[in-house]
Amino acid sequence: MTTENYYLTLTCPNKPGIVAAVSTYIFQAGGDIEEAQQFDDKASKRFFMRVSFSCPTDGNTLKSGFQEIAKRFELTWDLRAVKDLKRVLIMASKLDHCLVDLLYRWRIGELPMIICGIVSNHPREVYASIDFADIPFYHLPVTPETKSAQEAKLLEIIADSKVDMVILARYMQILSDDLSSKLSGRCINVHHSFLPSFKGAKPYHQAHARGIKLIGATAHFVTSDLDEGPIIEQDVTRVTHGDTPDDLVRKGRDLERTVLSRALRYYLHDRVLINGATSVVFSD
Repeated sequence: MTTENYYLTLTCPNKPGIVAAVSTYIFQAGGDIEEAQQFDDKASKRFFMRVSFSCPTDGNTLKSGFQEIAKRFELTWDLRAVKDLKRVLIMASKLDHCLVDLLYRWRIGELPMIICGIVSNHPREVYASIDFADIPFYHLPVTPETKSAQEAKLLEIIADSKVDMVILARYMQILSDDLSSKLSGRCINVHHSFLPSFKGAKPYHQAHARGIKLIGATAHFVTSDLDEGPIIEQDVTRVTHGDTPDDLVRKGRDLERTVLSRALRYYLHDRVLINGATSVVFSD
């Protein structure tokens, strides 16, 4: 029988014996553990674990046999064959630097995923210089009057395409509370992050006017609380009094690209587990 590679992730109330039970089960199934990481959250008293392993046993048989352990330890868990790529929908607006970066990393194999489509509130002509290959493109314009209908159409695309995760690659429209709720745990956003925070138009220009010395970017899960969902990845860079607003924008774009691609890579390799208002991210 052909050996397959698998990712197993789980969370449960912490109690003794979880690691032993999981590793013993994989061993008895003929598996070979290649990487294992775990985290005991003292605050929530929950245990988190990710295991990467190879095994000649097929996935359905592994899942069936694992049910007893799952019941015994009250696990919330997922077992996925690495070859079963996750299905991603990318949303973008006129700012296309994150979109282009994700497409490039996908093409060279850095981001193993199936791109189900690209959604934008702007027409295809805005991206005339970008090669979308055979990826479906959906133009979903939105106004305050059409927002409800536009989001209904988006949910239809997500359902029809069996999308696992929606990526807001600098999609410059705020999702409604209803849509945010329906996409809970299935939508990642990226935005600038400053100390202090500058909201509204031209945040980099606001930051420059205040003489800021540090700029950053944050990738997080989307919730109805604007930009306050569980954080997956962040990064920062230093700036000086000599940097112009355009310099801040340029450096900010670089941060947004790298932070979003890292967050998506962690997700695609099952390294991200939501833990209430925060997240557990097992590094690679």
